[in-house]
Amino acid sequence: MSRASDPVSVLLRRVRRPGGGEPFDVLIRGGRVASMHDGGSGPGVVGTDGGVEPVDADGAYLVPGLWDAHVHMQQWALLRERLDVSAASSAAQVLRLVADHLAARDAGDRGPLNVFGFRDGLWPDEPSLAALDAVAGEVPVVIVSGDVHSAWVNGAGARLLGVAVGADGMVREGPWFEASRDYEEAPEALREQLVARAARAAAGRGVTGIVDLELADNVFAWQDRIAAGVDQLRVRAGCYPDRLEQAIAAGLPTGAVVDGTGGLLTVGPLKIISDGALNTRTAHCRHAYPDGGHGVQEWSREQMLDLVTRAHRAGLATSIHAIGDRANTIALDVFAAAGVGGSIEHAQLIDAADVPRFAELGVTASVQPEHLLDDRDVADVYWPGRTMDAFPLASLAASGARIRFGSDAPVSPLDPWLGISAAVARTKDEREPWHPEQRIGAALALACAADGRDAVRVGDVADLVLVGADPLGTDPVRGLREMPVLATMVGGRFTHRDGI
Repeated sequence: MSRASDPVSVLLRRVRRPGGGEPFDVLIRGGRVASMHDGGSGPGVVGTDGGVEPVDADGAYLVPGLWDAHVHMQQWALLRERLDVSAASSAAQVLRLVADHLAARDAGDRGPLNVFGFRDGLWPDEPSLAALDAVAGEVPVVIVSGDVHSAWVNGAGARLLGVAVGADGMVREGPWFEASRDYEEAPEALREQLVARAARAAAGRGVTGIVDLELADNVFAWQDRIAAGVDQLRVRAGCYPDRLEQAIAAGLPTGAVVDGTGGLLTVGPLKIISDGALNTRTAHCRHAYPDGGHGVQEWSREQMLDLVTRAHRAGLATSIHAIGDRANTIALDVFAAAGVGGSIEHAQLIDAADVPRFAELGVTASVQPEHLLDDRDVADVYWPGRTMDAFPLASLAASGARIRFGSDAPVSPLDPWLGISAAVARTKDEREPWHPEQRIGAALALACAADGRDAVRVGDVADLVLVGADPLGTDPVRGLREMPVLATMVGGRFTHRDGI
């Protein structure tokens, strides 16, 4: 990775634009794209002041730096190291995986077992406290759901978390979020090592920036990380209602650059979690789930209006988590009543009448397209007859809505190419596309993943990615999902380089 002592300028030779065309050269100076010339340019284009690093891209495709608009970075860093049970198709299979893992441990290891990824919406059996106790005994076991809105624990795990659970061993939504704050705090040195590793991995997939919506003091955490050399990413650091007064007192509005971070860290939005999630059957919906419930509404319309208004007065934008169609309507109503824009995180199930309101109100649809592939089967079961309104990307785009892509890592991997592929293909295997009428083109999907940038232009900040295949001409499933990333630059500085 480049440091301050590296050449002050970079000349990328023989790059291509997505969609084809002749190779051209790109000169980067002072962290910006200074010029773009055809491939016949010579040394005279660069100048004679020295300090220029020529890099032969050999026909690689140049795209704007990619952003993940919704990340829980600390959770992603920790959970990607844990026992993964996301492939389990039953509670019994999870129990076998837990039992096998415990059996392979050293005999004296009685520390907690941290597990991640279960999705029980289509299981033929149910989680059970007694069953997990039977395989784990007094070893605390905490199995976090794939949507991160619940956890399945044994008795020792419940005592570790300080929560009460019923016969199913489940802790959900608010009680889980509260308990997870302390649970997710690994020893600081290990935690920061894992975050640094995750940041390098993200740069390796072309990510130049993230919106970090971790349940933490994200501004403080990233100040320390950047000072320690974790400088691969630009970060917009969000906060939650419990830290709103602290954020207001700091006097830094959304978009403000935090001192001492080299411009890498800016203040992000206030985040409000208004409802639950589909797999936990807590997303707030108009139509009832099979059990008769409609999900949960964590904050009322009036409470959210107060939060949005207070945040706006302090210069803070607001992002509202809304997955169910009823939750999305309420969130849009709040923005309308406040007279301000913002974003809706997930925007997963949207009543057709609400689609045009995003553009009308200036509300961004911050969507995680990979979730549509993870959720297609469970949505068919729990949202029968409504799935034509799930992830309506084409309809949102046609209405003029601003769309941004993210992963919600750890719910899906921090890899923007997965989301781009999901939006374009709406399948990731041999199955037929799920509601293909809502597919969008690769050029639009790429822009949604690049924070709205649809091309690289002279004068742009040099947050750039070089890839080994044409994003507009490759297979929309395998080609996009497995996109080779050859180099990533932030402000003209290489944060990843492999193959050029």
